[in-house]
Amino acid sequence: MGFADQRFNVNLSILFTELPLLERPAAAAAAGFTAVELWWPWIDSPTPERSELDALKKAIEDAGVQLTGLNFYAGQLPGPDRGALSVPGEESARFRANVDVAAEFAQSLGCKALNALYGNRVDGADPAAQDALALENLVLAARAADRIGAILLIEALNQPESPLYPLVSAPAAIDVVDKVNAATGLGNAKFLMDLYHLSMNGEDLPSVIDRYAARTGHVQIADNPGRGAPGTGSLPLEELLDRLRKAGYDGWVGLEYKPGDRPSAEAFAWLPREAR
Repeated sequence: MGFADQRFNVNLSILFTELPLLERPAAAAAAGFTAVELWWPWIDSPTPERSELDALKKAIEDAGVQLTGLNFYAGQLPGPDRGALSVPGEESARFRANVDVAAEFAQSLGCKALNALYGNRVDGADPAAQDALALENLVLAARAADRIGAILLIEALNQPESPLYPLVSAPAAIDVVDKVNAATGLGNAKFLMDLYHLSMNGEDLPSVIDRYAARTGHVQIADNPGRGAPGTGSLPLEELLDRLRKAGYDGWVGLEYKPGDRPSAEAFAWLPREAR
């Protein structure tokens, strides 16, 4: 087995960011990839102008790549925010305004996975009230995803880099997955297993894989330390992905790592071109 047996897609919100957004899909295609994923590209607007949505759709279609994953609006990401759906007031309202916009855009490109970042704890807000708001908004997102035949992804981040984010372990994220599925009866909420974040939390990655592979809707990777390309740190990513395959996961693996001090096109030497 090994890297050649995986299906990789490139996250265009962390790789190729030296290029304007509309040039990134073609750059990924030129590097040999057939699929891409994105954080919500308009960090200041949950409801961008139709012309902006259409321009990005055209750039993806013209590049001949498949959009396989899209985040709902998540606030300033990258930046201080880690999602909006559990944040009372304006931010959760912005998330709700984005739900149908993101789902419609995903549907227009055949994208079948939508990621909903939970959001940080807020000073002065009751955590229980935040969790109730989060569940309400995740139910809306799960139903919107279901209408387009997509899954809803719930992601665990890492505590060192996201100290205010409450989902900083695989079990914490799985618990939210279970609550959303119980509330909707749809069963389309899944775990986003980011091996970098879980490793930063000190989790036993083989155990996480064995326990939750069947509940996993998407996988993302970066090496640790450094969040660089595979081989720049000490994570046995090839072995971990093999374990995932043997556990039954056959979905996409998102490359969500930093290219370092080089052009993104030079950050894929670890992966033979024929395996992209």
